[in-house]
Amino acid sequence: MSKTKLNVAMIGSGFIGKVHSNAFRQVGHFFDFPYELNLKVLCGRNPAKLEAMASPWGWQETQTDWRSVIERKDIDVIDIATPNSLHAPIAIAACEAGKIVLCEKPLAATLEEAEQMAKAARNVPNLVWFNYRRIPAVAFAKQLIDEGRCGEIFHYRALYLNQSGNNPRKTDTWRYRRSEAGMGAAGDLLSHVLDLALYLNGPIQELSAMMHTFAPGRDVDDATLLLAKFANGSIGTFEATRYGVGCPNRNDFEINGSKGMLSFRLDDMNQLGLFDATLDPSRQGRQTLTITGPDHPYWQNFWKPGHALGYEHPFIATIGDFLHSLAESKPFHVNFDDALVVQRVLDATEKSAASRSWVNIP
Repeated sequence: MSKTKLNVAMIGSGFIGKVHSNAFRQVGHFFDFPYELNLKVLCGRNPAKLEAMASPWGWQETQTDWRSVIERKDIDVIDIATPNSLHAPIAIAACEAGKIVLCEKPLAATLEEAEQMAKAARNVPNLVWFNYRRIPAVAFAKQLIDEGRCGEIFHYRALYLNQSGNNPRKTDTWRYRRSEAGMGAAGDLLSHVLDLALYLNGPIQELSAMMHTFAPGRDVDDATLLLAKFANGSIGTFEATRYGVGCPNRNDFEINGSKGMLSFRLDDMNQLGLFDATLDPSRQGRQTLTITGPDHPYWQNFWKPGHALGYEHPFIATIGDFLHSLAESKPFHVNFDDALVVQRVLDATEKSAASRSWVNIP
């Protein structure tokens, strides 16, 4: 069958741009959809950096002016992999031009920008790269929860520990400047665990937060902690820090319910911890399930059961699911509206930390 060609332009040429490029190039090997992705234009501020990245990843052209890229009639998809402060102007312009819009997380640098983006994107297909939802072990946890295997949820606890803030070579970047990032560890790391919490455990109604900056003079948070009350009656704790020394990229959650427990750790992303409290006490015990099939999420898309997946596969699954949704004219999640909910929680987190009080989530 002939496939519809989609010309892709990506704005941004850093680490995450390489991750997205890999997903675009690999997705057709694992997912079947009626589109052909053509990596047409790579856009960024540094011409030398663009040229160095374009060739190995197969981008046909490079440009330094994102506005001119959006204006092009031959571009169908705009992928935004820039500092957070540029998400809103690029996304809104792309939506107004009728493009398909993909955007890195968090959705925006501020809640006001996120609201403007979500409004602009109502009539165009859109995606936000909250990729951890599509780790097979996480998707299987969602399946078990929806089946009632955890029963009534009591506790949701999550953390995202990163040690980059303790490395002077990594702290002189846009992620450590409020003017470009909007937030520090909260926007960069907490946004991920909040999205997973909303996906797995539902809306957050109220929270109390503390934000702390270890580096003198820095204008973004280095660490954020919060307590949360969920709409389902459960309570939650969250921690995100760039000073989690010993943890290059640790993302964990644990869920305790009346019928059992689920736990996950990104460091061992093919495993899901399970405790079944409905068994006879003599047979109860923590199990470790390997979520690579059979009959697990995405097991027919990737490798045979027992063959481990890696960091790149959830990105591939994200764009694969998006293209299926696009072909079927169905809503995709996570979209801009979903990411706006995360942004509201982030905004409430800042307000709570500043006022040292509990804050309701709209």
